[in-house]
Amino acid sequence: MWAQRKKGTNVIVATTVSIGTILLVAVFIAVFIYRRKTTKTMIPPDNTGNEEDNDYVDPPTLNLTVLRAATRNFSAENKLGEGGFGEVFKGILEDGEEIAVKRLSKTSSQGFHELKNELVLAAKLKHKNLVRLLGVCLQEEKLLVYEYMPNRSLDTILFEPEKRQQLDWRKRFMIICGIAQGLLYLHEESSQKIIHRDLKPSNVLLDEDMIPKISDFGLARAFGGEQSKDVTRRPVGTLGYMSPEYAYCGHVSTKSDMFSFGVIVLEMVTGRRSNGMYASTKSDTYESADSTSLLSYVWEKWRTRSLADAVDASLGGRYPENEVFSCVQIGLLCVQENPADRPDISAVVLMLSSNSTSLQTPSKPAFFFGSGSIASLDAAGGHAFFGGRGSEVAAISSKKMSSNPVSENEVTISELQPR
Repeated sequence: MWAQRKKGTNVIVATTVSIGTILLVAVFIAVFIYRRKTTKTMIPPDNTGNEEDNDYVDPPTLNLTVLRAATRNFSAENKLGEGGFGEVFKGILEDGEEIAVKRLSKTSSQGFHELKNELVLAAKLKHKNLVRLLGVCLQEEKLLVYEYMPNRSLDTILFEPEKRQQLDWRKRFMIICGIAQGLLYLHEESSQKIIHRDLKPSNVLLDEDMIPKISDFGLARAFGGEQSKDVTRRPVGTLGYMSPEYAYCGHVSTKSDMFSFGVIVLEMVTGRRSNGMYASTKSDTYESADSTSLLSYVWEKWRTRSLADAVDASLGGRYPENEVFSCVQIGLLCVQENPADRPDISAVVLMLSSNSTSLQTPSKPAFFFGSGSIASLDAAGGHAFFGGRGSEVAAISSKKMSSNPVSENEVTISELQPR
């Protein structure tokens, strides 16, 4: 009798425990599903009209408390930098993994759109030369979490006289090739054709082995199918790296990125920063161009067969001449005035990887305007000057176009906060 009672009690206890466990699991599942639905509702995939947006990958959702602890509550000591998006902080997770946390500024007028755009694109893109998105947090704050790059951005080394000594030619060439591989993936190998629109040294991050990774996809554009170009009324980017047909006329294409890439290549060879200055006349001589223009400076050295004078003195003459001069030639090919003359990134990758590839002779770079492909900015035929070292585009409106106008009769170049 006692045994039967005990057996009955055990059955009741076991049943109760089982039911409780099932209910607990059901609650956890319901909470998990609810949180995922909430996340997707707050930041939906960007609707670009392309079917491949359905390939959107929901990145891992990270806890705000964990990220606050990792960044010491977003302390000033952990701050890596800031831009139009907001601030970037270094963090260390409990397991020791180092991360970079991009925090949306609550006062940024463009930040939320950029965050959404970057989240949608970066979640899809997987390549060794693109910075890797680790997760997102949308609790109270809006945060994107990336792998941490210990050597920071290319510009913090290349344009600092003391740090520049770290970049011998072998490393510089490796970085050039890595950027090219990242662009090849974006332009030709990913599920969509991605145009970065703001490629510059500060958006090229370097890992512990100096392997470059393209970052910051807040301004990037995705094209599906055979589309590879578009026209926008609001060009955005950084002077010195924007192609003139994009800065002035709003024409965005893969050739816009190729122009930016060409500028970076010339910066890597010379150690000089492109400052965004353009010449004011139609003459193609260096003396009549602005003496601080990187493109006009390199073009003159090319034209007079004195390229050795343009090579960064910090290299101390320790570099293979043929390779360095080939990079100058590739850079000049990428910054030619006519976008159609610039090579595709696949052709550039081939040029960089083969010593036997015959390179074309570059035509004049786009450091002045007025011939054919690019329209004048005013009725008098003068040409705009853009000042400031690596400055962002200032608010400028073109009043009249030349007799060979592009499809947009009036172009506004929007003022941006520093990125």
